Amino acid sequence: MLVSTLLLISCYFLFRYTTAWVEYYNQTDERMPKSIWRYTSDYPVVGIRDISDLDDKIFVRQRRKRNNIVTIMYFIVILAFVFLNYIIASLLVIILD
Repeated sequence: MLVSTLLLISCYFLFRYTTAWVEYYNQTDERMPKSIWRYTSDYPVVGIRDISDLDDKIFVRQRRKRNNIVTIMYFIVILAFVFLNYIIASLLVIILD
């Protein structure tokens, strides 16, 4: 249970670190969303080709980096949820025994 608590605390600090990166990428371009939970695939680039980086290379590459960081952030949230469930289950076992 102690190890799970330490892992949950480390997940919190990793979550804060990834949200800081998402907020940094939000400030790099005004077309980026202000939300930290949203992917940026629905924000169009300046050209016809939205998926490739032929028209707006800088924005598309920043958008891809931000989307990768958002994916890592979602993984950390799910991992923290698993650790929290394990801690609660361990507490219930201690209480009910």
